[in-house]
Amino acid sequence: MRFGTGRLLVVAAVAAGFSLAFLGVMALVLTGAAAGFDRAVLLALRDPLDPDQPGGPWWLARMARDLTALGSVTVLGLITLLAFGALLVMRRWMAALSLLLAVGGGTAVSSTLKALIGRARPDLVPHGDAVLSASFPSGHAMLSMVVGLAVGALLAHEVADRRLRVYVMAVVLGLSLTIGVSRVYLGVHWPTDVLAGWLVGGAWAALCWCVADERIALVGRHKTVAASRSVAGDPA
Repeated sequence: MRFGTGRLLVVAAVAAGFSLAFLGVMALVLTGAAAGFDRAVLLALRDPLDPDQPGGPWWLARMARDLTALGSVTVLGLITLLAFGALLVMRRWMAALSLLLAVGGGTAVSSTLKALIGRARPDLVPHGDAVLSASFPSGHAMLSMVVGLAVGALLAHEVADRRLRVYVMAVVLGLSLTIGVSRVYLGVHWPTDVLAGWLVGGAWAALCWCVADERIALVGRHKTVAASRSVAGDPA
């Protein structure tokens, strides 16, 4: 999706703002200042008579597990591969490469942050889903944001109706928010893990948009110059 100079500056500002907000959340986590908030929110989502059980009707926990699966590596990887294949069929080489770099880079950033910070998973309640990695930031929240915004931007590029573009982006943001909330509800993440995942995922996606936009613009300028030279050298 091509941005004008003004919109590009806005996207860059969003990336910077989200990055600063993420650093603020990380500081609260590392200093222990977020512990009270995390515990209060996590317990508020449990059955007050039996904190070992999630709050709400029995089917809500099943729904949460279904929704949380949308942010798994399997589902997000499949979505990425399908979108990548569609871009190859459309011969949009640069967009396909940008998608892979955005998702692959986001995965690397998530894994690196988890390894460096090494926050333990919540121990207040039983986990409602299997967990294998460290807690901060939430990989489900971060990568659903990265993949959703990347694929959403590509879909929005193909839609002429502005209202439909807004709808597409609202859907992917809503899905990422829902996935993140499901992680807290299932007791596998602290709330600040999920908040940090959204922030760093949004920052990474915005940064990738800026880089891809400049790269696509550069390729376009090169093609224009080459076409102009070809016309100028045509003896006809």
